[in-house]
Amino acid sequence: MARIRGLLLVAGLALTGYGLYGMLGDPYITDPVGVLVWAAGALVVHDGLWVPLVCLLGAFLVRGPVLRGWLVVAAAVTAVGLPAVLRADDDHGNPSVLPLPYLRNWLLVLAATAVVALLVALAGRWRRGDRSTGLRDRVVGLRDRPVSRRGRREDRS
Repeated sequence: MARIRGLLLVAGLALTGYGLYGMLGDPYITDPVGVLVWAAGALVVHDGLWVPLVCLLGAFLVRGPVLRGWLVVAAAVTAVGLPAVLRADDDHGNPSVLPLPYLRNWLLVLAATAVVALLVALAGRWRRGDRSTGLRDRVVGLRDRPVSRRGRREDRS
């Protein structure tokens, strides 16, 4: 396990170095120091505000690992997509700047990931044989209960 972690660390650092090399060598970036300051600020906001907020909400308000996982995915999708959603009509006369219906697409991605999370949760209940839903019992016919035959009793005296 330590080897895998070491390999992942080296791979992550190599990708980060490659990204920095590409950014500093890009002729379109006129202020690489400003980009690095922005990236440092984004890291501080992400690790100092966003992640603790998502973790606290998940820990105190949400029950179940699947829903918590979906909330983390929804938070990440929102963090990435929200700037485009908020600037959807701000094209400065150039409709090719933000050409897509970002609000609709963001909602579709959230809905699709919610459906996947729901399917994962249902699969987990199905696999465990959760008796609270009764779905597996009805579909597969695995209900373990004695059969009671109640009919009219006749006295045989």
